[in-house]
Amino acid sequence: MLQKKVQSTLKTRPPIVTVMGHIDHGKSTLLDYIRKANVVSGEVGGITQRLTAYEAIHKTEKGEEKKITFLDTPGHEAFSKMRSHSAVAADIAILIVSAEDGVKAQTIEAWKAIDSSGIPFIVAINKIDRPNANIEKTKLSLSENEIYLEGMGGNIPFVAISSKTGEGVPELLEMVLLLAEIEDLKADTARKAEGVVLESHMDSKRGITATLILKDGVLKKGMYVTSRGDISPVRNIENFLGKNIDRAEAGMPISVTGWSGLPQSGSGFNSFETRKDAEKWVEEFREASRETAKIGKQIRVKKEGVLVVPVIIKAEAAGAIDAILHEIKKIKVENVEVKILATGGGTITENDVKTVSSDGDGIILGFGVSSDASAKSSAERFSVTIVTFDIIYKMTEWLAEELEKRRPRQEVEERRGLAKIIRIFSTEKNSRVVGGRVTEGIISLGDNVKVMRRDFEIGRGKVIELQQQKMRSKQVTVDLEFGAKIDCKQEIAQGDVLEAFVVVKK
Repeated sequence: MLQKKVQSTLKTRPPIVTVMGHIDHGKSTLLDYIRKANVVSGEVGGITQRLTAYEAIHKTEKGEEKKITFLDTPGHEAFSKMRSHSAVAADIAILIVSAEDGVKAQTIEAWKAIDSSGIPFIVAINKIDRPNANIEKTKLSLSENEIYLEGMGGNIPFVAISSKTGEGVPELLEMVLLLAEIEDLKADTARKAEGVVLESHMDSKRGITATLILKDGVLKKGMYVTSRGDISPVRNIENFLGKNIDRAEAGMPISVTGWSGLPQSGSGFNSFETRKDAEKWVEEFREASRETAKIGKQIRVKKEGVLVVPVIIKAEAAGAIDAILHEIKKIKVENVEVKILATGGGTITENDVKTVSSDGDGIILGFGVSSDASAKSSAERFSVTIVTFDIIYKMTEWLAEELEKRRPRQEVEERRGLAKIIRIFSTEKNSRVVGGRVTEGIISLGDNVKVMRRDFEIGRGKVIELQQQKMRSKQVTVDLEFGAKIDCKQEIAQGDVLEAFVVVKK
């Protein structure tokens, strides 16, 4: 919760803006145009997989220079939770929609995230430079999905743009600043910084780094920041250009390195003047979390016949962990349950292996990280599976296949054929020679059979000899008569039915 602001120390701060929408509707291209830098070419799989933020300066029609902070969120469906986080961190949203394609499923999902956050937003109708662009059709598509623009029965502002040529982009930024003015965004310079963790990742040389967006207050070198159960001294503050600064104010995206753990994307952060105060806050949070965990453990019910597979997830960025968890929830395998033991950043270690091995044959999933030598050695010793990926859907595809392989199999009897007994030729102690007609499927030499009388099973046996037209046969098909010797202790009578079956594992 943001601290109460003191009127005498309030000052206007830059608006924090998130651009959201379908993966192919030009979000990254718009941001690239604004910041005059290309970040798309180096992305794995062509999809942005980490939250980023930067400041832009827009020169208004009056000649004033105004700062705007932009958040860049991934566009792929797997990152819905990350998009929700950015909507919470932002003051204003831009919902981008292609003038060629209109509203898509991810457009609706992004709109719902914006709507649930309660922040104002602007619709940017993009790609108006394309030959197939149809602005009016796109506006109608939005209305059909209950997104009502100005002039279309609603009050949502919109701007037609081309993120490729830049047409309409200045007007879009003017609209952002107008909304910011209406929202009257203020920050208290007398307060200690508070805000939201955008993303965090493990740097092999520097340790755990988190990108923070300040919503209020001031952060200075020498302070301490906390997020949930994690803490970091503020030895260095880097701005979005990677330059060291001594002081950060509200509206700024910054990086802080030296965290005790990987802060969760979308979680809030607080700052303190002393380590003692910061550690006290962290301990209070951890104690509250332990109590919540105890309650959760007491009410958790284990199902019989369900295989529980313990999993640890290690990733280079906290935002990726959210996306992985989101995708894993979609995996449904009968009689198998995934139990997430832990998540975290950095290299997969021997301790990870020991943690997951205590619960049985565990799995460690790595995203953009590697395993150290001791982890690999321990994994072989404890029968732990370690797999690493750099594309999330490949990871979840593998996990779904692995869970299917491990799924407990049940033996099920499948019917192969039915035959009605027409006559009894002879009866011995443990066998019967009968004649019959196949009424369904096939009867084969070696088949196990149930002896059915008036739809009730009275015994079981096996076809040990089979003839068709007095010739030995391996199988008899429907509507054909046959003679058979059945290995069966139960008496078989005329009118009984033989049900041939096989036992399969499912």
